[in-house]
Amino acid sequence: MKGLGTGKKTRKSSKKKKSLIIKGIILLIMLAILGVCVVFLVKELTKEYANNNGNQGTEGSVTPSAEPSATPEVDNKAEERMRILEEAELRALSYDYDGAVELLNTVEDAALDAEVQARITEYQEAKAACVPVNINEVTHIFYHSLIVEPELGFAGNDSIAAGFKQWMTTIDEFNKITQTMYDNGYVLVSLRDLVVETTDDNGEVHFTPNENLMLPEGKKAYVLSLDDLSYYHSYDNRGIASKIVLDGNGEPTCEYISQDGTVITGAYDCVPLLDQFVAEHPDASYKGAKGIIALTGYNGILGYRTDIAYKTRENLDWDQEEWLEDHPDFDWDAECAEAKKVADAIKENGWEFASHTWGHVAVGSASMERIKADTEKWKSYVEPLVGETDMIVFAHGEDIGSWRGYEEGNEKFEYFKSQGYNYFCNVDSTQYFLQIRDNYVRMGRRNLDGYRIWKDVHEGAGLLTDLFDASEILDPKRTDMPSL
Repeated sequence: MKGLGTGKKTRKSSKKKKSLIIKGIILLIMLAILGVCVVFLVKELTKEYANNNGNQGTEGSVTPSAEPSATPEVDNKAEERMRILEEAELRALSYDYDGAVELLNTVEDAALDAEVQARITEYQEAKAACVPVNINEVTHIFYHSLIVEPELGFAGNDSIAAGFKQWMTTIDEFNKITQTMYDNGYVLVSLRDLVVETTDDNGEVHFTPNENLMLPEGKKAYVLSLDDLSYYHSYDNRGIASKIVLDGNGEPTCEYISQDGTVITGAYDCVPLLDQFVAEHPDASYKGAKGIIALTGYNGILGYRTDIAYKTRENLDWDQEEWLEDHPDFDWDAECAEAKKVADAIKENGWEFASHTWGHVAVGSASMERIKADTEKWKSYVEPLVGETDMIVFAHGEDIGSWRGYEEGNEKFEYFKSQGYNYFCNVDSTQYFLQIRDNYVRMGRRNLDGYRIWKDVHEGAGLLTDLFDASEILDPKRTDMPSL
């Protein structure tokens, strides 16, 4: 009996050991699985930490290897693509459809880019819908410097006040004209856009009408020019800007001296005002064209005292002497350098420069001797600052030939041609006057000044009705108009 009892205990003990072994094995397996999970979790957390911290592992941590990210390169391509699309849109808005398409084709994989191809189609269709401009129905308008404060410009009974009332336009009038002409479908073009210019083997320039100047149906082309943008001493303290300067972005703006002597800067004349308008309305200008700036030189240019007399102190007028006395530290070379920098910035924005003769000469009645001496001065002291030009805008609205044309044997015309001039402008005041000959281009201009606007409003002249309603333009601060 004792033997049988001992055997049962042994079997029970053996079963218990096996059970413990099995449980131990199961526990080890579970621990192993848990360990694998922990390792996996650590790795994932480490990877996430590295990704969130520029793949920079901390000391003692495990930083898994990863392939370099391509995001910066992708971002750069996307930014470049967007820049090209925006620039192409600006070109198309200014009617340069070919330039827009050419630019779009520089996008990487342009042929596979659905948006690029859609825009190309859009611009090609817009170009196909354009119609030729009748260049014989292109008007040419012009301004002098704008009056910032009419209460100063129109004050008094002297000849300067009378001249300002007659020949100047106020900022308010200019802005209204610009907006109204834009609303009426007018588009700025360059005088050069009206012709095709070629040069033969002998270097002679030839002109033919441009039959391929195209604009959308309903648009009307016009040319613009500015006279006497020199800010003469006679303008001082009369409510007109003192000079053109560059702002913090290198863009042309104006310096204005207020009544209390405070110097401020802003868009106080045609150049910055028109630049701003075209920037806001790209479709106001054909391929970024602005206008022609006709300069004299006897008081310098653009408000800078760049004529040689300010350096030599010889043959000075009283107002020049007074100005030099007020500026004892004047540096002529520095003045010329600054004027050139400003002129370059103006040209960069689509403007062109022309001669207005150095001394505001009435070329029709002036002698050849005087014309030659004057031209030499302009080429010596103005052209080096604004660059070569083949345009001349005659002062006083005069001309050197009859309306029929510059005939062979015209001494003044032949002289100006020998000096490199090919484009000639007078003041005609009619709606259209364009003369294209094999060896020159001639265009009449219309003065949009106080005199002309006043005449339309108060005397029913009706010379501006194709452009705007003068009664909506006239500055209420104009209360009278002296007779010419």
